[in-house]
Amino acid sequence: MIIESAFRPAWWLANPHAQTIYPTLARRVMPPISRVERLDLPDGDFIELAWGDKGLKSNVPLVILLHGLGGSAYSTYIAGLMQAVNQQGYRAVVMLFRGAGSEPNRLPRAYHSGETSDLNWVLNLLAEREPDSPKAAVGISLGGNVLLKWLGEQSNQSILQSGVAVSVPFKLQLAADKMNQGFARLYQAYLLREMRRVFSQKLALGGRYQLPPTLSEVNTLRCFWTFDDKVTAPLHGFQNVHEYYREASSAQYLCKIKTPTLIIHAIDDPFMTPEVVPTADELAPEVTLELSRRGGHVGFIGGQVPGSPSYWLDHRVPEYLQLIFKDYS
Repeated sequence: MIIESAFRPAWWLANPHAQTIYPTLARRVMPPISRVERLDLPDGDFIELAWGDKGLKSNVPLVILLHGLGGSAYSTYIAGLMQAVNQQGYRAVVMLFRGAGSEPNRLPRAYHSGETSDLNWVLNLLAEREPDSPKAAVGISLGGNVLLKWLGEQSNQSILQSGVAVSVPFKLQLAADKMNQGFARLYQAYLLREMRRVFSQKLALGGRYQLPPTLSEVNTLRCFWTFDDKVTAPLHGFQNVHEYYREASSAQYLCKIKTPTLIIHAIDDPFMTPEVVPTADELAPEVTLELSRRGGHVGFIGGQVPGSPSYWLDHRVPEYLQLIFKDYS
């Protein structure tokens, strides 16, 4: 089902690029992190969980947050959602993908748009620890793609009561094409700089890793197509970038989801074209696509007074979760 969003952009931030860039430039928000937990994974690597649960009872709902490419618990959209979730009375935990934590992960690989095995492992661990606490997951951009893919793969799962995905690049090939055009190249350059930094740290550590030869080219790669072909694909077991984009795109999994799921998306998202947006017949009955004409990429900023923004996602996501969790209180 596709519905029209109630979001209306601030008149002084009507441009999709303004919606996208403003939080990075102007928003100052600290995540309410109470502790960081390191988890050793079955393959010898590790990830970290950043918990926001101070002063909240252990049996209240738990919201798992999944960041985007180059993100962390300190990304403004994650920090804002952590605060909003806590204010709603729910615990929050940010799953920091491999290499996105406080130090480089142990293995050559990192994370990518279709990496669901780590999420599956973490969710099963949380379910084992807390079999009775209601849970939901919120994924942003790349994290949203990972979440939707997992929900489709695990269509009969019972760990999460719901999922929320925001500004998802449903079809990675089309998104990569768009990011290599016009103004979007600035976003591409920023995100690739963050990813090059991660792998440059590993190159500097040398002998700790058995790195593929193509990784030595990481500082010369200037678009997602070449980066994903030379780095992402070989590091994660794909034959090439085409197989990676085909297998990792979440669009093909939307029809398989059986968990109540809300997708929030703006047609003017500058990271992709309107062609990536799913049609109604591509969505399972349990999936609602809340579509707005404006909002940029993970922007959705309202407010009538210039300089006094209202971050709509921080209201909309808890509002939706409140409806989900009311049956589990």
